[in-house]
Amino acid sequence: MKPTIVSSASALHVAVGVVKNATGHILIALRHDTAHQGGLWEFPGGKVEAGESVEQALSRELKEELNISVQKMMPLIKVRHQYSDLKVLLDVWTVLDFSGDVTGSEGQRVEWVLPEQLPDYSFPEANYAIVSAVRLADEYAILNSTEETLLADQLNVLLARGVTLIQARIKALSEDAVMHFFAWAIPLCKAQGVTLFVNSAVKGANKVNADGLHLTARDLLALKTRPTGYAWVAASCHNRLELQHAESIGVDFVVLAPVLATKTHPDTKPLGWAQFIALTKVTNLPVFALGGLNKMDKTQAQMSGAQGIAGISAFLN
Repeated sequence: MKPTIVSSASALHVAVGVVKNATGHILIALRHDTAHQGGLWEFPGGKVEAGESVEQALSRELKEELNISVQKMMPLIKVRHQYSDLKVLLDVWTVLDFSGDVTGSEGQRVEWVLPEQLPDYSFPEANYAIVSAVRLADEYAILNSTEETLLADQLNVLLARGVTLIQARIKALSEDAVMHFFAWAIPLCKAQGVTLFVNSAVKGANKVNADGLHLTARDLLALKTRPTGYAWVAASCHNRLELQHAESIGVDFVVLAPVLATKTHPDTKPLGWAQFIALTKVTNLPVFALGGLNKMDKTQAQMSGAQGIAGISAFLN
């Protein structure tokens, strides 16, 4: 079940830390049985007090709960949720660097787990959007070549550059060429731990055994339930309606575009960062920014509520 969007005006504002160590493990803690949502696992944090910034609140809470001092953090996602007895705004930040040895200072059980292990643990309902965000990379590359030979070269470039989340939006290829490409690309990506998506508009997409399905906005709106048979489902969105529908059918993340003007769609009015920020507040899904961006825009995107950036040339140039 997906979290329900609530107004942040009357919600309990909670600073949440996704604490990551040098080996890429994530710290989770077991809530005491007597606490709200007791007996479930959580990402550590606590209430933002009056006069505190989120960064100050999270630093204080992690020092009190875990005896660690935060050195570097970045925003990850905001989740607004209505429980039966409580409204919460979870303001989630990734803790990239810290000092001190982790200790459950309040007697809570703590564990370090790999991101891919998180679905094996039971979390409060509002935390599941965080689990998705933690498991996702911050770069989503799109392959869009019209030539099969060039397509293979581009995939090899992406793999060499360490990109781990890739969508094949190869709509111009024939079905035979699509099948040939994926027969080669799927085992290659699996061997390197890369998640490969097929775009729903690709010829023969329903025959491709990819890790994920990326829905076009048209295909998204035509669906009433999440497509089955895929570990991941994503969608392209351009407005509030599409974002809300994507969440209602249970996709894992969305791409929101275009943020800036693009050469490929010169007549399409870009959202701009202000509207992008406003739209990220109507969904609890991780959102990738797309359109007119390069890798140097990633920090701007993340500070504007994005999981990261998506693009074609941004990862190949």
